[in-house]
Amino acid sequence: MSELDVYQVLDDRFNAVRGDAIVTTHYTGCRWAEGPAYFPAHRAVVWSDIPNDRLLRLDETTGTVGVLRQPAGYPNGNTVDALGRLITCEHGNRRVTRTEHDGTLTVLADHYQGRRLNSPNDVVVAGDGALWFTDASYGIDSDYEGTRAASELDECYLFRSDPGTGLCQIVADGFRRPTGLTFSPDGSILYVADSRANTIRRFEVVNDDAGSPRKLTGGDIFVSGSAPSLDSMRTDAEGRIWIGCSDGVRCYDPTDGTHLGTIRTPDAAANVVFGGPKRNILYICATNALYSIMLATIGSRPGSN
Repeated sequence: MSELDVYQVLDDRFNAVRGDAIVTTHYTGCRWAEGPAYFPAHRAVVWSDIPNDRLLRLDETTGTVGVLRQPAGYPNGNTVDALGRLITCEHGNRRVTRTEHDGTLTVLADHYQGRRLNSPNDVVVAGDGALWFTDASYGIDSDYEGTRAASELDECYLFRSDPGTGLCQIVADGFRRPTGLTFSPDGSILYVADSRANTIRRFEVVNDDAGSPRKLTGGDIFVSGSAPSLDSMRTDAEGRIWIGCSDGVRCYDPTDGTHLGTIRTPDAAANVVFGGPKRNILYICATNALYSIMLATIGSRPGSN
């Protein structure tokens, strides 16, 4: 793809973050690639292939790709906690798990007030260690991304799981299908995408007396997409939002929600993560493939998304 093919510039501010026009293909053969997470210590990217029920791993230094785990509970969103452990949303098992350093799994969240979660979709770890995750129903809507089942909850919520007790609390509702979420670099804002409503909602984070983020206010629509399926996202160090969409990866300004431009990908994009030694390589899960492109910006600090 040429530079004209790769970048769609809609606002001059997008020119400041454009890098090269080389879209690297690391792997093809997924059915629906999702949930990339970057491990700086290992120079590795882990991502999900949901319908094939597996987690894949790219070694950034050698370019080799292998299966990390299969079966894997029909995994979707992944992230990395402060101790470098993999956190995974499992559609099939309707839970959020942590992969310990010895490879064993710890269940972090699977119920709310005695009722099973729908199918956790994406997850971030706040600075206090709490999990914030969306619980869309895509994993129970059919047998394609999980196992068809009836929901035990009233709707699809945004949850916070306490790092001490593990108890889940609803921190936002009113979604159709909440998917991607990410904090602003300073942790004061939480953005949540609703793929079925095709919007991004913007919440202000309220800290307790100890400085731990516990509640949200606001929740107004910050972005309404003109292309279908605003999906999952990350922020860069200056707060810009990078989100997978049907037409590629869109970049939105954090001050006014302006669509600055789009990185066009060969297939519909679902999710992204910043990686590389400088965090300036954007890894992109798009339909059946994992791609990357080098940008002139860096991802926000590890732990915020």
